[in-house]
Amino acid sequence: MRVFPARVPVRGCQLAAESILRAERISKSYPGVQALSDVDFDLRYGEVQALVGQNGAGKSTFIEIIAGSLRPDSGSIILEGTTYPSLDPSSSIELGIQTVHQDNQLVEELSVAENIYLYDLPKTRFGLINYSDCEKAADALLEELGIAMPSSVKIAKLTFIEKKLVSIAKAFSRKAKILILDEPTASLDAGGIHILFDIIRRNAKKGLSVIYISHNLGEIFEVCDRVTVFKDGLKVATHGVKEIPMGDIVREMIGKSSDSLYKRQQSSAQAGGKPALEVIDYFKENVVDHVSFSVRRGEIFGLGGLVGAGRTELARMIFGLDPKDSGRLVLEGEDVTPKNPFDAIQKGIGYLTEDRKSDGLILGRPIYENISLARFATSNTLLMNLQEERKDTGDISNKLSVKTPSIAQLVINLSGGNQQKVVMAKWLFAGSEVLVFDEPTVGVDVGAKSEIYRMMEDLAKQGKIIIMISSDNPELIAVSDRIGVMRYKQLVAVLEGDHITEENILRYSMGVDEGE
Repeated sequence: MRVFPARVPVRGCQLAAESILRAERISKSYPGVQALSDVDFDLRYGEVQALVGQNGAGKSTFIEIIAGSLRPDSGSIILEGTTYPSLDPSSSIELGIQTVHQDNQLVEELSVAENIYLYDLPKTRFGLINYSDCEKAADALLEELGIAMPSSVKIAKLTFIEKKLVSIAKAFSRKAKILILDEPTASLDAGGIHILFDIIRRNAKKGLSVIYISHNLGEIFEVCDRVTVFKDGLKVATHGVKEIPMGDIVREMIGKSSDSLYKRQQSSAQAGGKPALEVIDYFKENVVDHVSFSVRRGEIFGLGGLVGAGRTELARMIFGLDPKDSGRLVLEGEDVTPKNPFDAIQKGIGYLTEDRKSDGLILGRPIYENISLARFATSNTLLMNLQEERKDTGDISNKLSVKTPSIAQLVINLSGGNQQKVVMAKWLFAGSEVLVFDEPTVGVDVGAKSEIYRMMEDLAKQGKIIIMISSDNPELIAVSDRIGVMRYKQLVAVLEGDHITEENILRYSMGVDEGE
């Protein structure tokens, strides 16, 4: 027997007349972050409602609470007149809530039919899986949804687009009352989008309610009835899509920009200079789509865009971490395209990864060892001079103001800001001319952020070539000389001068024309 969370009947409730789902005063926090704060939300029967907001607005946290994957700190969920303090994944599914996540969650070595009915496979009278009935049911479902695909083929043999459509079919394999779609058209082609929108429209007419999360505002105006805007863990407003211009939604998503504690005097000395670094035609199918740009010496080139736009994937290719189908890196006219990270370090390229603890540091080792690690790739000596290593790493540690009683201190004992300084010290000690910073201030306190910005500015003044990836648009504006904006794996704009505004970054990130 299925055991549901504790629930409380709502007396005299009129929800059945209009709302299938209501969330009341939902709050959720993590250490140092208020992800959601007293959020109210309602979803009507047969409605397609968009949920929009910038990176970190709280959208994903909210839908994970509705889907039962996260437990709220406070608030309640009212589903068809019954109040639940929280849900778990199994009860959420039993109550008719189905979620299609942005990433495919399929078993590659099983067939399409087996994936669709994975948790409810038909059995023979002997208790064995009835593959024939499974495939017949899957074929009927796929035909009903308008998806032309044999159900017997293995998932591993499908394209990314076909896998996405299987994920959508899987959500319809159980009787769904509420369907949550998280960036459903990401990487879908025009044909796949047409199929998806047709599925949504036909089933909404039958009473299915849909929560539709997308960074593509054009889609929202095409397929949704209402749109709810989140910002910084708060619900800003809900509008009928026919009642609000697209530009107003963008402005609500931005809100009042927070003042930065740091404002860089943007470089003018290099404005007329020749490009020192050229990133030429980087491409990998479904990952990065023919990206090219150039960076001058002394310049900080920002890369903005929404999560999933391909920024980190591009950085990993530039550093030789991930394979690519095409792409060249040219430094001062010389092709320095790295074959691998070792080759990149030897050619003067440094990469400060997004996850410094997993990819940038050896937490259980001392500061001086972490700083000297990358330099070994450029050294021709077989033996280390330990005394010299400690002196040199100590000098650069002091230069970057790493707060520690000793460079023998284990890195795990440092604050986030000081750990990031150690990563920076490592690449400077290796003699890197090109520095790629991926989310350099994530998990860093406000004071340390300002220090990191000043260090980046000092490096630029020394003639270093800096590319900075950030999901924090005010940070990009405060630090960058120019900003490239990526959307759906492509570089869609490079902003300069007065065109560098939070609204412009968001417009290009979401594909909104200025006149809309």
